[in-house]
This record gives sequence, C-alpha cells and structure tokens, in this order.
Amino acid sequence: MRLILASSSPYRQELLARLGLPFTAISPDIDETPLPGERPTDLALRLSIAKAQKVAVLHPDALVIGSDQVATLSGAPIGKPGNFERAREQLLQLSGQRVEFHSALCLTDGLRLETADIVTLCRFRVLDSAEIDAYLHREQPFDTTGSAKAEGLGAALMDSIQTDDPTAIIGLPLIALCRMLRSFDINPLTAKLP
Repeated sequence: MRLILASSSPYRQELLARLGLPFTAISPDIDETPLPGERPTDLALRLSIAKAQKVAVLHPDALVIGSDQVATLSGAPIGKPGNFERAREQLLQLSGQRVEFHSALCLTDGLRLETADIVTLCRFRVLDSAEIDAYLHREQPFDTTGSAKAEGLGAALMDSIQTDDPTAIIGLPLIALCRMLRSFDINPLTAKLP
C-alpha cells in the first residue's frame, strides 16, 4: 500500500523521511479557517482529518497521513507569525509563559481512520528584546507556529519542554504515527523497502 503525506510542509516531510519508508507528499489544499466557536485543539484534529480524507478520496489505494498543529496560550490560539514584526510581538507575549502545542494526527486508508492529539507543554524563558531580535534574525521562524523552532535555535528560548513524543513539537509525532502504522500492519522496523 502506498504511503502519502497530506502536507506541503518541508518539516513534516523531513520527519516522515526519518522512518525510511517510501512516501509521496501531496498538498491537501483545504480551507483552514476555524469554525465559529471552535476550540484550537478541536481545530487541529478537524484539520488533520480533513487533510487525510481529502487526499484519501483522490488516492483510494493509499494510506494517508494528515497532521496539523496549533499552539495555545491560556486557551487562546497562537498562529504562524508570517513576518519579523509579528514574530517579535508573539515572542514578547510568550516570554515567561507556558504554551501548549497540540499536534493532531490522522491516518486513514479511506475506510478506517485513527487519530491522536499529542500535547507538548513549553515553558518559555523570560526573554529580553535583544535575545528575541537575535533569534529572529538567525532563525527566521516566520512559518512556524509560535515563532519557536524547537528543533533549532528555538530550544534556547525554552526553560522546558514536556511531551511523550519529541517530534510532535516539530509538527509530526512519529511515535504516535508508528503506533498507527502498526495498526495498519506496517511496521517501520521490518517493512520491506523497494
């Protein structure tokens, strides 16, 4: 069975490549607008399912992975900043705070689907403006939820990161994904590679 990652994210593609399984990445091109009154955690799960299902309909012979991530501060969503100024404002707001990152995951063959929401708790250090500016100039995390690339220099922004799945913060929880793949009879450790 072919494996498809329903994502155009280079971060998710890099993570999935770690498993050594052949896959194709296809952008699901869905509307990611939150529904009225939708909680951020529900949004992430809904979008991960929508991404996987949209691609699965077009490729019924495949096993499709969908994933989405939202971050929240006191229950309020934190998005991708998009530019330097918004990233600076975001990090000033997150300074000294505890942020929840929800990495939702869906795996489907078009008939059955499995889902998970992996929570990562990040405690940001108290940051000064000079540190924030230096980080933003070096890392340029403008396409990253919460402006913090934990896989890179963003780790220096943190006091702590707590999670059951260390890849979840980057955008694709590999431990949960491996568990799901095994439930579809694909074991990354023993899979026959082409």
